[in-house]
Amino acid sequence: MRNVQVAEKKNNEKRMPEPEVHEVPSNEQVAVSWDGPDDPHNPQNFSNSKKWVITAVCCALTVNATFASSAPSIANGRLIARFGISEEVSELVTVLFLLGYVLGPVFWGSGSEMFGRRYVLLIAMWTYTILFIGQGVARNVQTVLVLRFFSGAFAVAPLITSGGILADVWNAQGRGYATSLFGGCVFLGPSMGPLIGGFVAADLRLGWEWIYWVMMIFAAACTIFATICLPETYGPILLTRKAQRLRKQDPIGNRNLVSDHEKLDSSFHGILERTLYRPWKMMAKEPILILITVYMSVVYGILYALFEAFPVIFVETRGFTVTQQGLLFIGIGIGSVLTTFMNLYYAKQVNKIIPKWKGFPPAELRLYSAMIGSVMLVVSAFWLGWTGNYASIPWYVPGISTVFVGMAISAIFTSLITYIVDTYLLLAASALASNTMIRSAVGSVFPLFTVQMFHNLGINWAATLIALICLLLCPIPFLFFKYGARIRQHSQFAPCLDLKIAKQIQEQEEVQV
Repeated sequence: MRNVQVAEKKNNEKRMPEPEVHEVPSNEQVAVSWDGPDDPHNPQNFSNSKKWVITAVCCALTVNATFASSAPSIANGRLIARFGISEEVSELVTVLFLLGYVLGPVFWGSGSEMFGRRYVLLIAMWTYTILFIGQGVARNVQTVLVLRFFSGAFAVAPLITSGGILADVWNAQGRGYATSLFGGCVFLGPSMGPLIGGFVAADLRLGWEWIYWVMMIFAAACTIFATICLPETYGPILLTRKAQRLRKQDPIGNRNLVSDHEKLDSSFHGILERTLYRPWKMMAKEPILILITVYMSVVYGILYALFEAFPVIFVETRGFTVTQQGLLFIGIGIGSVLTTFMNLYYAKQVNKIIPKWKGFPPAELRLYSAMIGSVMLVVSAFWLGWTGNYASIPWYVPGISTVFVGMAISAIFTSLITYIVDTYLLLAASALASNTMIRSAVGSVFPLFTVQMFHNLGINWAATLIALICLLLCPIPFLFFKYGARIRQHSQFAPCLDLKIAKQIQEQEEVQV
């Protein structure tokens, strides 16, 4: 009987069909990420030597771009003699270059967040370098002016993308040092421009176009340096490349692997949203960005106003030559260097508390230099105007004031740029884009009326007017130092990681108590 039951059971098992197992295809996308916290492809994990080379590239390109903005200004006399134009038309060489700074950020800021930092930066810098050929061989002033505008549009790329690059590769500890150096270079370039341009303009053996050949040689050297040494640093782009590589290696198994960057809207409207609209949305909705941009615009305008005011103060009043006038801009450069040391000191102080803040200290700690610079700018503007007005006062008295003017301007800029980067992190390029567009537009206007203002009001009262405007805006860094965290709390674009960490620290302290 038992054998019969076993036989029937076996027959039933034979009659029952085996269930078929089919793999159910899944359309759910899986986001690709770094291979752990120590992934060497993550820019944050680059070696320190590689990070400093990348920082050096950013600094070199920034010095070059800002050098080109001011270098031809001191050689305007040669341009007037060559083309028979008025002094007002010759000033357009600087004005149109700065107006190009207004156009460029539309493409370079958000473009670097769409296509990658390296790709966008190298295209801009090589085009900028080639445009100097047209300026050097120009047969009329119209060609020079048009090409100066487009040169500015391409030259602004490192000023826009460098903040994002430094945020890509440096954590909070290194970022303070790196952005201090970068901020100093923003003003080292304009101070070098009249200095070198003065020597070129004074050498009558060289033609008027030689200032453009000098700028082209400098630009080519810096661009070659960037081409060799600058890797891609934007994390979302690197993850996109990783996802594409994995899908290519295993088209079936990895078909659902995508990066967060690939999930973004790639339609025409989506691209416009990220490239053109986002910087202006940030400017319209971010009180921090609005007030910082207003302040930086005035300070930027003052810097370029000095290029036109120095001839009135030192050439007309004291009889300086073009070369001697150019040497005075060494004071601006010295001030920028001194500011760099001051910023490095404050960066070191912030680094001491970074472990407590888990790598994201409050952005307001970056404002110490701006608070010092805001007061220093008011004092130094009065100093320059009232000592520069009288020929009986030795030239070195207003000359020394240029060191403090340069130090103040550099301190304000460096501190506020670092504050923007720490506030918006991955969106820093978009924030700097709108900031750069507005301050460049304002800065381009100042050279148009500076000489007339100093002639009509007098050197002393023109400088007093500038100082009073600076005094009116002086409280801005102090207000952000006190209320910045509260304002950032309501931001749509700032990640505010330090505020979340502050809450955790407070909860831990309450538990301990």
